[in-house]
Amino acid sequence: MSLDIVLTWLSAHPLVAQSIYLVGVVLLSWLAYLVAKVIILKALTRLIGRSATQFDDILLRESVFHRLITLIPVLILYNFTYLLPRFADHLQRFLGALIAWIIVLTLGALITAAHEIYKGTAFAKRMDVKSYLQVVKLFVYLFGAIVIVSLLIGRSPWGLLSGVGAMTAVLLLIFRDTILSFVASLQISSNNLVRVGDWIEMPEFGADGDVIDIALHTVKVQNWDKTITTIPTHKLLETSIKNWRGMSLSGGRRIKRALHVDMSTIRLCDKEMLERFAKIQYITKYIQDKKVEVARYNEERQIDTSRLINGRWLTNVGTFRAYVEAYLRNHPRIHQEMTLMVRQLAPGPSGLPIEIYAFTNDTQWEHYEAIQADIFDHILAIVPEFDLRVFQEPTGSDFRKLSS
Repeated sequence: MSLDIVLTWLSAHPLVAQSIYLVGVVLLSWLAYLVAKVIILKALTRLIGRSATQFDDILLRESVFHRLITLIPVLILYNFTYLLPRFADHLQRFLGALIAWIIVLTLGALITAAHEIYKGTAFAKRMDVKSYLQVVKLFVYLFGAIVIVSLLIGRSPWGLLSGVGAMTAVLLLIFRDTILSFVASLQISSNNLVRVGDWIEMPEFGADGDVIDIALHTVKVQNWDKTITTIPTHKLLETSIKNWRGMSLSGGRRIKRALHVDMSTIRLCDKEMLERFAKIQYITKYIQDKKVEVARYNEERQIDTSRLINGRWLTNVGTFRAYVEAYLRNHPRIHQEMTLMVRQLAPGPSGLPIEIYAFTNDTQWEHYEAIQADIFDHILAIVPEFDLRVFQEPTGSDFRKLSS
């Protein structure tokens, strides 16, 4: 009987009844959200933590489940809008738009999670799909925005989409960089020009380091001084890029450096010099073979060998080149399957350049520099053993010696 009285009184006071209904629905939706977050989500988190797979952990980390449970209170409110007939239409539009927005955010988190899952696969090293997923995310957000606006104004989204054709020029202007970057991303991926982890050089942008991220609009390069250079993606097709990936994959890194020999110290080898050079382990056989070859040559041509200018003789600089090549052939850190030579370059004001052209078998930068330094430390130290002198511009101490 008391319930009938309450219902009769509420029917006589509709505003109070609607307020009570509204408070009740809000409390119900809040309780449902609380139960989903505290009980269901926590249980799901524990279950995911025990599973051996990683993709569910990524979904949890990217808040896919957190965003899904926010749909629960909104759906409850949406289904009880009929209790407020005066505001039902406006509430349904607003809550429908809110539902659409939550779904869009969830799809965005799902796309991000899909990229994280993809990065853990073997295909990620061959092709980075981040830029493509960003395009998909962009279209999801654009379509979601159109749906939300259509729900708020009470019109069909297809009617709004039909009006987009008239704004094509404006859209092309607004999304010019996005379109250029998307096309560039397609070409970069299809031609395998740049990948995450590649060492690239782009002097125009001051970039010299490892690619750490390839996104739709930008490529991030961490330079060797740990600064970050951000380059528009489409610029990778418009400017020259030096990619060191081939060097890394080959397993060898080039040494191409010359030392300059003072040409006044170059001379033919006499008997005493050859005897001394023959005691150098790396070229002992070389000296023996060359002595036999030179003697046969001079004998066959009946050359007067009383003077070194006649006939054929070894030189100290040629023997030095033979030693350096033999030294590199026996060096454990030099790649023996790649080009290796010690050559003369054109002589000039700074002497005779003797260039070493070889490859180390370690491409890591600090190891490469250490190997190269060790090699030249040794070579510079043994130059006097061949009665040669490294050319060096005169310094202040040289002039002081002359004046004294």
